[in-house]
Amino acid sequence: MSLSLKSRDEQVEIIKELVKEHNVKSIVLQLVDILGIAKSITLPVSQLDKIIDNEVMFDGSSIDGFARIEESDMYLYPDLDTFVILPWKSHSGASIGRFICNVYTPDDKPFIGCPRNVLIKALEEAKEMGYTFYVGPEPEFYIFNKDEKGNPILESNDKAGYFDMAPLDRDEEVREAIIVALEALGFEVEASHHECGPGQHEIDFKYGDALSTADNIMMFKYVVRKITDELGLFASFMPKPVEGIAGSGMHINMSLFKDGKNIFFDPDAKNQLSDEAVYFVGGLLKHVKGLTAITNPVVNSYKRLVPGFEAPVYIAWSHKNRSPLVRIPAKRGLSTRVELRNPDPACNPYLALATVLMAGLDGIKNKIEPPKSVDGNIYDMEC
Repeated sequence: MSLSLKSRDEQVEIIKELVKEHNVKSIVLQLVDILGIAKSITLPVSQLDKIIDNEVMFDGSSIDGFARIEESDMYLYPDLDTFVILPWKSHSGASIGRFICNVYTPDDKPFIGCPRNVLIKALEEAKEMGYTFYVGPEPEFYIFNKDEKGNPILESNDKAGYFDMAPLDRDEEVREAIIVALEALGFEVEASHHECGPGQHEIDFKYGDALSTADNIMMFKYVVRKITDELGLFASFMPKPVEGIAGSGMHINMSLFKDGKNIFFDPDAKNQLSDEAVYFVGGLLKHVKGLTAITNPVVNSYKRLVPGFEAPVYIAWSHKNRSPLVRIPAKRGLSTRVELRNPDPACNPYLALATVLMAGLDGIKNKIEPPKSVDGNIYDMEC
């Protein structure tokens, strides 16, 4: 049930009805630290009114990147749109509710160190320009086995490759279990398949507004880890967990809508790309060296960005092939989009989407022309 179109009073009423209907006994409040690691606090359902009234306090100095100990008092403001019943029970068999929260200071102001607040601020700037930012991610991950002590080991279940099926792909049922859990949470899963590396997988879910998408990326990673752990396996979102085989990326497909229309599409323009789309690409390419620190945040990220594994290694864009950093998928009309191919699943999705949006908006504001598109296979070109 979507709560986003309801008034606050209606949202609260619906949430309380769901809590009663599903016999919810505890409420999880989720947030994310600056490194993109999900954190949570669990309260008994008797504290629901306190939760909804934004009265839950926590120690911000204990969260990476938040505050010093003398500034530690923080409040969790739940986004009522994000309430869901989790698709698993507590140890007592009771249902669990969940909110995703924004972090506020004691003087009722959004905390600038909260990554979700950073994305909200960027989206407000886009809104002032008349734009709604839509994003479709493509997160990849590996599934590894565990040893007799339950510790993860760099050994996968299969030796399958891209699009392989069972029995080569021995984790089809694992992906199915993940998809069932995601759909119970309201995800619209579009496709899943085995990726290039042994034990590597991709599950794609439908694009949405950027804030919902960032929330979904965080929840996606949590669900994948939880389901694989329950099945005695280990899921890794490291960009390059094993040397010599394909790394895991998280390509980001982006579009801007205005008055319900995709402004990246212009049927009369060259390649049917609007000026805004071209300038958006120009902004991405101008700022990509800086934003890569956010979209590719760990040392392991740069072990993926090397030649030979279909990861981008040159600053270029194209309409026709998958080798450049930025490409324009072939579909037009409502589906016209810009795909940025360097991000990986280790990134903080709130900060990553905020930075790529601001880079693209800078391109539009300042009419930044990208270099000529490269339509040949960059991997086969000589430097």
